[in-house]
Amino acid sequence: MSTAPLPPLAAIPHDLVAAVDYARRAPFHLDPRCLAYLNGGAADEETLAANSAAFADFQLWPRVLADVRGGSTATALFGTPLAHPLLLAPVAYQGLFHTLGERATALAAGAMHTPFVVSTLATTRLDELASQAAAPLWFQLYWQGSREAALTLVRRAEAAGYGAIVLTVDAPLAGIRNREQRAGFALPPGLAAVNLAGLPEIPAPPANVPVFQGAMCQAPGWADIAWLRSQTSLPLLLKGILHPEDAVLARETGADGVVVSNHGGRVLDRVPASLHALPQVRARLGADFPLLLDGGIRRGSDIFTALALGADAVLIGRPYIHALAVAGALGVAHLIRVLREELEICMALCGCRSLAEIGPHCLAPA
Repeated sequence: MSTAPLPPLAAIPHDLVAAVDYARRAPFHLDPRCLAYLNGGAADEETLAANSAAFADFQLWPRVLADVRGGSTATALFGTPLAHPLLLAPVAYQGLFHTLGERATALAAGAMHTPFVVSTLATTRLDELASQAAAPLWFQLYWQGSREAALTLVRRAEAAGYGAIVLTVDAPLAGIRNREQRAGFALPPGLAAVNLAGLPEIPAPPANVPVFQGAMCQAPGWADIAWLRSQTSLPLLLKGILHPEDAVLARETGADGVVVSNHGGRVLDRVPASLHALPQVRARLGADFPLLLDGGIRRGSDIFTALALGADAVLIGRPYIHALAVAGALGVAHLIRVLREELEICMALCGCRSLAEIGPHCLAPA
């Protein structure tokens, strides 16, 4: 990954002005099977659609003549100052979507001062990304069937200087993704999750073994979360929480933060949209517990709405991969800038000078 600055954002074609434009262009840059893998959701994709549609259930209260001079999108998470409340979510196998894969994403994240949550299933080594990163890197952990394997990955992330561990808890087994199945998606030869090299082999259960005697026998439980908390001093977040009671258990078990997420609608269909689950989770956790939202963010006004409903920050996934496929690192950087500018405009027109001023009072009654 080059450490040279990105080309001027003016190099972006004039018709790429919003996240939806990158989504529109991405099919011209990706193999249809890769596109099905990226865009598809679980089963009938009801939750996939609901994640984005949920934002239309909330309207914003504009405020006029407010003095918002000197306003800012600045915030902080776990003691790290951030320029804005937007993070890049973990997305696996980014080498599918661009030749530079995660290296291009990290370059864009650095240029735009945006934390990047690197997937366990990345196609670039953790230490390679960290050695050239100019923005905070967090490590997303998929439990690999044993405490030994999980700790090996955590130690690699710690050694490389990653700033937090984000354990995905909502995908102990893969969802039934019919769009992906119909397209015949498979990883191409030579593309692999390179950070799993050297881990103990975990034999896959035979295809005819029931779920409860197969994959779920290797899944983690709350005792494993408590153990993991005892093994690292890094902030530990649990990603994939929807039920308020699970959020409370996460806090009680030692998690430092929670990501309200349904895995982009990719694991279990017909579950609540992330945004609809957010207020109940915030109500149970109180005002001060770090809470992030993942799922459906496509506009700066979506970020504003999530913050008004209780999120401290948000993650985007598919949108930045669309931008990566279309225009590489430059596309990802441009998309981040677009979303931040949209958020700034929304804040200004709703009379909010800072993120702390955004709250439920900024949303009009339904």
